[in-house]
Amino acid sequence: MGMDPLGARSQFVDIQTLPTWQQQLDNDGEEKRLVRSHSMLSQSFPSPFPYRPDINRKIILFVGDIALLNCTAVVNTSNESLNDKNPTSDSIHQLAGPELRDELLKLKGCRTGEAKLTKGFNLAARFIIHTVGPKYKAKYRTAAESSLYSCYRNIMQLAAEQSMASVGFCVVTTIKRGYPPEDATHIALRTVRRFLENHGNSIETVVFAVSDTEESVFKKLLPLYYPRSEGEEKACLPLIPADIGNSEGEPVVPERRIRITEKPGSIEDECEEDSLELDLGQVGTHAFARMEGDVDKQRKLILQGQMSEAAMQKQHQRNYGRWLCRARAEDLSDIAALKALYQTGVDICGRTVMVVVGRNIPVTLIDLEKALLYFIHVMDHITVKEYVMVYFHTLTGEHNHLDTDFLKKLYDIVDVKDAGVDSSNLGMADITGLYRCIWHEGKGPLPRQSATALHLHQA
Repeated sequence: MGMDPLGARSQFVDIQTLPTWQQQLDNDGEEKRLVRSHSMLSQSFPSPFPYRPDINRKIILFVGDIALLNCTAVVNTSNESLNDKNPTSDSIHQLAGPELRDELLKLKGCRTGEAKLTKGFNLAARFIIHTVGPKYKAKYRTAAESSLYSCYRNIMQLAAEQSMASVGFCVVTTIKRGYPPEDATHIALRTVRRFLENHGNSIETVVFAVSDTEESVFKKLLPLYYPRSEGEEKACLPLIPADIGNSEGEPVVPERRIRITEKPGSIEDECEEDSLELDLGQVGTHAFARMEGDVDKQRKLILQGQMSEAAMQKQHQRNYGRWLCRARAEDLSDIAALKALYQTGVDICGRTVMVVVGRNIPVTLIDLEKALLYFIHVMDHITVKEYVMVYFHTLTGEHNHLDTDFLKKLYDIVDVKDAGVDSSNLGMADITGLYRCIWHEGKGPLPRQSATALHLHQA
């Protein structure tokens, strides 16, 4: 606690007296147990969020009222009119005094995802950064993710631009806006971590101010993004979600990658190789505009091996598009919660590595078609480049024995570059009780020496 000018103890909290995240290392043996069970992963795949003690020393998890922190700036979460009634806002207004309300009226509102700055008035903090979190609907999850990312990113940007030494974050997503707390925490922690890595040299301290109920989620997820030792980094690797966004932590939205050609009207078949790219780039080349002809006849020709490769690719692309539309339309949060698919970084050849953990897929209890849709949705932005997929069969029983047809089907659907995959090559090798199914996009299965070089052992 600080002291007020009259020498009486003030209610404000001096952040320099709070333990950093690096100092809050648990000693309950949980880490060692996790390390043992996941040691088979540790040699092969580097973590996308490696152990960084320098960053951990900037992070503080504080259970209490954000309005009491003496940070350079504290964050207030509000609505578009900046007059929301929620516990965080109420506390900040009460301590800051009536001048804050007058200042907010001059700002004329704030859009979802934006961040606006006011003075701190009677707070210990010099500034207040006001932001508006998204309203959450499962149907528009992608939009909500992007908006929430923008909130955290814009706050960090403001802090860096204003040369702020410290910033105190409340939980931006209020209960009435309906964002699932765990999903929101993943985005918050990931975005702040990436900002500190890339642009955060001037920022000395980031405080996550949470309530008693929010504390457990933060304690559970902080080690994924801010591991406090190499052991914790390895232990948390399998728990990192598949979709970790781009290098800034921003969610990747494939449908926003718009292709614009130089002359949208003209169609020139320069060569068969480029025809798929041309088709995707042209205006008016969809089935109706081009009158594609009898689809059944095309399928018959494919079966008889008489169809050109370009036409087969086009057929495959259409099929993939249908799957992807379905994947984006459905609520797949129950499949996402299984933590069965995740991205671990890149292998020595620079290919993205995706890991499927068999024991996390209760095949008898879930809709496998939904699982397929989730895999397609997550992998859509990954499959534009070469990638490697590894399937771990360790510790699976009858209830989670994934049929190899599931993986073959997934590969056949997402493998856009090479539709004619020889599925017979996609064999499963039973080595020390660990089935491995390893392949990379567009090139068929990996050669045997590459597979054995991963040093995977039964846990």
